[in-house]
Amino acid sequence: MSHDHDDRPGLNAAQAEAALNPPPGRVGGDLVTETLQGLGAATVFGVSGRPAPGLSGALRRSALAYVELGAENNAAFAADAYGRITGEVAVLLLTAGPGALAALPALQEAAAASAPVLAVCAQVPAAGLGGRRHGHPRELCDQQASFREVVKSVHPVRTASQIPSAIAAAWESALTAPHGPVWAEIPEDVLRAETVLPPVSALDATPRELYPRPELTLVAADLLARAARPAIIAGGGVVRADATGKLRALAERIAAPVATTYGGKGAFPWEHPLSLRSWPGDPRVTELLEAADVLLVVGSGLGALSSGGHTFAPRGRIVQIEADAGKLEANHPALGIHSDAREALDALLDAVEPREDATAADRVRTTLEAAPDPAAAAQGPGPDAAQGLSPAAADQGSGPDARVLAAVRAALPDTAPSFWDLTPLTTRAWSAFDTRRPNTMHSAQGAGGSGYALPSATGAAFADPTTPVLAVTGEDDAPHTAAELTTARRYGLPVTWLIVDGDGDRGDGGDGDHEDRDGGPDALRPDLVALTESLGVPALRSTPASLATDLTTALRAPGPSVIVLRAR
Repeated sequence: MSHDHDDRPGLNAAQAEAALNPPPGRVGGDLVTETLQGLGAATVFGVSGRPAPGLSGALRRSALAYVELGAENNAAFAADAYGRITGEVAVLLLTAGPGALAALPALQEAAAASAPVLAVCAQVPAAGLGGRRHGHPRELCDQQASFREVVKSVHPVRTASQIPSAIAAAWESALTAPHGPVWAEIPEDVLRAETVLPPVSALDATPRELYPRPELTLVAADLLARAARPAIIAGGGVVRADATGKLRALAERIAAPVATTYGGKGAFPWEHPLSLRSWPGDPRVTELLEAADVLLVVGSGLGALSSGGHTFAPRGRIVQIEADAGKLEANHPALGIHSDAREALDALLDAVEPREDATAADRVRTTLEAAPDPAAAAQGPGPDAAQGLSPAAADQGSGPDARVLAAVRAALPDTAPSFWDLTPLTTRAWSAFDTRRPNTMHSAQGAGGSGYALPSATGAAFADPTTPVLAVTGEDDAPHTAAELTTARRYGLPVTWLIVDGDGDRGDGGDGDHEDRDGGPDALRPDLVALTESLGVPALRSTPASLATDLTTALRAPGPSVIVLRAR
């Protein structure tokens, strides 16, 4: 059988010469870096001074920028953020055993957020695998077993010739919908051993497209067009698929109110007449969604966080579009459409007939006006309630947290990403904070571990060093990751770290006074301003009244900065 045309990439003269006469001194680690460069990587993340064996020299010989953080978990958080912001594969280099295991919480967070992270991990020499225990340092005979339930796919390597294909397969897997972290494992002796294999050149790791089945699209379009009270819930899959414009077009065509999950913040314009904003939280919004006769759920599995702890009880027909097949109908019976959100919405736009409903916007407005603010109600009205607040502040609700969120919103540029550790302020922000742009607010809502915000903001700053990045942390979590300020300082990154002092329940009755005599709680807390200044990063104390001004100044200044806010 002959072919008139061959689409396979060829080699130029220099590549052909290198293939026939490989340069001396190359090892297995060079095959790794050459493959990564061939796939389009420019930046890789790892730990200061300790890349996997065989990779130190290979990194120096490559054009890859190696970003060094202080701990494996922080490096993985940074890679996660880099992948979220760029939409490209973020590469993470890990050592075997404890170094790899330390990154597990961050990789679980990446899995929950569908962030495309490629972890390239060393493993003990091949002689120590397969149940044979030779006492190698960091020995885990079945290291993959610790990661199979966390990452999207596992790609073991046992010989040098397998490296390019395994990494390319992992790369493709990370970028195929649903995106997610993947794992490639290479024995240390393979990474260190000299190789006569030619330099890696042509690679194809184009992700597979995930299209909806046409018969399901036709049924979904008919249901939506004939619905009396349709509604839409948009999740993070809409943002990751860059499908926000198509979502808006569909909502307007069928006059359907749209609520976003916390992971889907920014998927639909906050001030749009059909916007129910971030949900769950408000009972009236929940009732409107539950009463929909056809509920379109796009890019969400309606997990615990997106359904009020699985209390959401829709009464109508559900159409669910989801790239992760494991989430289809996992929590509610539905017409399940296994597809990337962008492709499915595009197909629906082609198929659905316009639906007229002059009352839809009025129902949304009435619902938002009537819905109570659970967070504000929990705090009580307090002395700050509504008085003297700007329209932006009033839009965030009332109370001390509302004033802080309004200040953050006023200071933070619309295009600037923010990363939030889990604090009471963050849970308020999930419902009340207008992100204004998709893919700009990120929080540790998957694995729920502490210490997410600062290293993630560091990774985001590498994705776009021209845009300021905000990290938001509670005072109890701040000491865990403060050392990463040295990373931001070393690279001159525009990261502002807001540490909210008093952002939590410390049994003080809400009056902001804390016992600090005779070894009380405050006596054991570090001076966060002094701590950050000792790391060479400017810091200042702020108040809710001055926060907007202080944050604006910090975000405009070059390099990292810290603001410690006494919120109450």
